[in-house]
Amino acid sequence: MAKKPHAADAAIAAALALAAERGWRSLSMADIAGQAGMPLAELIERFPNRRSLLGAYVESVDSRMLAGGAVAGENARDRLFDVAMRRFEAMAPDRAALGAILRQSGGDPCALACGARRFLRSMALTLEASGLSAAGLSGMARVQGLAAAYLYALRTFLGDDTPDLSRTMAALDRALRRAEGIALLVWGRHRPHPPPHAEGA
Repeated sequence: MAKKPHAADAAIAAALALAAERGWRSLSMADIAGQAGMPLAELIERFPNRRSLLGAYVESVDSRMLAGGAVAGENARDRLFDVAMRRFEAMAPDRAALGAILRQSGGDPCALACGARRFLRSMALTLEASGLSAAGLSGMARVQGLAAAYLYALRTFLGDDTPDLSRTMAALDRALRRAEGIALLVWGRHRPHPPPHAEGA
């Protein structure tokens, strides 16, 4: 029998709903299959474990972020702010579930993105959508700087009950300004000129 095209979305939604209601640590794949209304075998075929379900959720957030297209503007920080806020807005309906997953994953924010490698890939996509390259050594520095800023804002986001995510916006703006101050996000496009006495060194 052909699989329903929306089955993957149903499984992800079921996992998040149960995480918000019952927590994440003891949640079984059978629980998720029952909530999604699909056979356990079909769920396991699509998603072998809960980690793969979280990975699919992060990919959906990436897709919704990228669907907005590239952001125009001269200021790199402002572009990054706009694109990163797309991510938070996409995750806002799932905040209770994401908080439960974070609390029961050792307090590691990267657990929400299924590990550091997957998380850094999402940060690289955020940079590219902002018009900043994530390639090379300078790109790696930008990725690390953005990751630090994003995780700082994420902790505020998980407890942000404002209708417009104003607390998250303020935290993200603060974090990006700090990152910009140490040139992690803008090297390669707005590198400061060396002082005159250094040019002949």
